[in-house]
Amino acid sequence: MTRPVIYQCQNLTQTYNQRTVLQIDFLEIYAGEILALIGPSGAGKTTFLRQLNFLEAPSAGQLRFHNQQVNGSWPPLEIRRQVTTVFQTPVLLNRSVADNLAYGLTLRQIPRSTITARVAKALDQVGLTGLGHVSARTLSGGEAQRVALARALVLHPEVLLLDEPTANLDPYNVKLIEAIITDLNQTNCTTIILITHNIFQAKRLAHRVGLLLDSRLVEVTDVETFFHAPSDARTAAFVQGDVVY
Repeated sequence: MTRPVIYQCQNLTQTYNQRTVLQIDFLEIYAGEILALIGPSGAGKTTFLRQLNFLEAPSAGQLRFHNQQVNGSWPPLEIRRQVTTVFQTPVLLNRSVADNLAYGLTLRQIPRSTITARVAKALDQVGLTGLGHVSARTLSGGEAQRVALARALVLHPEVLLLDEPTANLDPYNVKLIEAIITDLNQTNCTTIILITHNIFQAKRLAHRVGLLLDSRLVEVTDVETFFHAPSDARTAAFVQGDVVY
């Protein structure tokens, strides 16, 4: 069954001070898939994620979300609220864990009883049941990242953007967060775009993988093809661990 297209990017470019930091000729992202983007630092991955979350308008080209053009103007609030980002370094409010999760729901004027139930469920999803009353500032790095992920889950986003969600975490927390990502995609059909430097993580989690090199999207294909029969020699070299820039 063909999945509907949720994002379409065509001739998408981002330029800073006359320097092109991102160029995507054409890319479609499908509803309900996990798309992993890999590549060296400075390749344009985070810039692309900011465009997908409508935080940064592209310098040129076309970005469509559910077939609605969103570049060049600030999308309506109801569109922006369908997409949530978890950044590499979580920034938590100086409040309790539960208050951190409830904040976004309060802004959406969700009833208090519903907020309480959704916060409890999200904490259970990330394995932090019982820590709702704890100050977020006292958490370990792995716990803070799980709170950041729970803060996204509680909003029930249609699209979840993850920027290195397990960077610098121990294997235990990496396994936990990967399990949460997989379950969220399989249970809720959440579309997930994952930036990672860990090619093994991309292989474990993604349906498709894309390689960004020197600000350009080199190749996007299914996991099996990407790792075992890529069409671009640069992809093959990158997967083999060669230094490719």
